[in-house]
Amino acid sequence: PMRLRTAEKQLEAKDRDISRLNILLEKAHKWFPMFKEMLRIEKLCTVIGFTKDMIERFLTKKEAIQCCGKIYFEKHRRKFEIKNDIFKIEKDPADIGKLILTINRQPIEEWFKKQFGKLWHSGKEIIDEPKKSRGFRI
Repeated sequence: PMRLRTAEKQLEAKDRDISRLNILLEKAHKWFPMFKEMLRIEKLCTVIGFTKDMIERFLTKKEAIQCCGKIYFEKHRRKFEIKNDIFKIEKDPADIGKLILTINRQPIEEWFKKQFGKLWHSGKEIIDEPKKSRGFRI
């Protein structure tokens, strides 16, 4: 019985902490409108394959980053080759309350669309990238 009461008190304290954090998060979203946008861009950059350091440079230092390698596009479930391309987070000219990731000054969505179109029109067989295993097996 004593352990049960202690566990219940711990759960209640965690619930209060979560409630306080939710209130703080709501205030942050209200007081800093770009905060929510920055979180969205951070998630996009993570999915594409940028490192935490690169994302930090994009968002806090507002740096442009030149890089090579492969970047992943969720919509087409495939990686695309990049060679000395320049990435930057910019305000969306169509909506100043939004941010966009650009590659060579072009919105990343448009860039991916063009790259996929080039693959499609080149006559190469387009094969979906295999999904990454999450490590679970039954």
